[in-house]
Amino acid sequence: MSEPIVRFRAVSKSYDGRAQVVAGLDLDIARGEFLTLLGPSGSGKTTTLMMLAGFEDPSEGSIELEGRRIDTVPPHKRGIGVVFQNYALFPHMTVAQNLAFPLSVRGTSRAEIAARTAKALEMVRLSGFGDRRPQQLSGGQQQRVALARALIFSPTLVLMDEPLGALDKQLREELQLEIRRIHATLGVTIVYVTHDQSEALTMSDRIAVFEGGRIQQLGTADAIYERPANAFVAGFIGENNRMEAVVADSTTLRLADGTMLPTAPHGFSTGEHVLACIRPEKVRLAEAGHPATVTEVVYLGDHCRLRLSFAGLPDFFAKRASEDGMAVPRQGEAVFLGIPDTAVMVFRASSP
Repeated sequence: MSEPIVRFRAVSKSYDGRAQVVAGLDLDIARGEFLTLLGPSGSGKTTTLMMLAGFEDPSEGSIELEGRRIDTVPPHKRGIGVVFQNYALFPHMTVAQNLAFPLSVRGTSRAEIAARTAKALEMVRLSGFGDRRPQQLSGGQQQRVALARALIFSPTLVLMDEPLGALDKQLREELQLEIRRIHATLGVTIVYVTHDQSEALTMSDRIAVFEGGRIQQLGTADAIYERPANAFVAGFIGENNRMEAVVADSTTLRLADGTMLPTAPHGFSTGEHVLACIRPEKVRLAEAGHPATVTEVVYLGDHCRLRLSFAGLPDFFAKRASEDGMAVPRQGEAVFLGIPDTAVMVFRASSP
């Protein structure tokens, strides 16, 4: 990592002096990266963002921006752009006036404001919308204006708190790509909060997965998906079949009904109780293998989702790509499953 633009050092936050919403957070954010804070409600991700923005004060620790401690600096003096889910646009102002506001409070000249406003509208593909009021825009257009306003004064850091959460699926996916395009074009550092796993995987250079006020794993999207650090991360990122098992030997797990799964449970002892996780897309239908029965078939366009009765489990899932040229099994049909040993992830049963 290059010299970090943001540093959290032993940062904790408690509202009652006992329970910690964020606990001992150490985090470096590189200049120019797109970092997503991902986690369920109450995991500490939004509180972390709010402390960086200055809307919450740390109970302990320090926060630095470009080598300067900012946890005692008021929000308006931090020079950080912020985008919220509810847009936070001034309804009595036009789009152009909304964009001009952060420049005018900084004493920017009228000519410079006009030039920057035109450029910002062009950047978010809203040229010609400057005279409209926010209520005359769609939700997606309003969020584009909010994004432009956060970027117009050329901040080195932009914070986004679930900015696409109120939009429909298609528009959300369009704006995900739009934000990525702007990030790549400007090279600005973005810290993005979401609870949407697919959004995090699509947009991020790195993802910090939060739970219980702590980062459970920090890494690239592919590392977190393919090599989760614990059972919580494996379950939160993508779908998983979770099964209790016992380590039979150095190459095999034994499920509750006696089914043996080949894998390599490194770091576990024979007889140890573990949690086995298998992603549905790793499961294959085969001519021979583990017997199972199809209990439900759901067509989802590019793939079919199969619910299976397998190894005494009534809800074991597999995915079948629509273009693989093979017939989709019918409900009630007996099938065989091929489960590669590399598809079985093994975690301690007490993992978060």
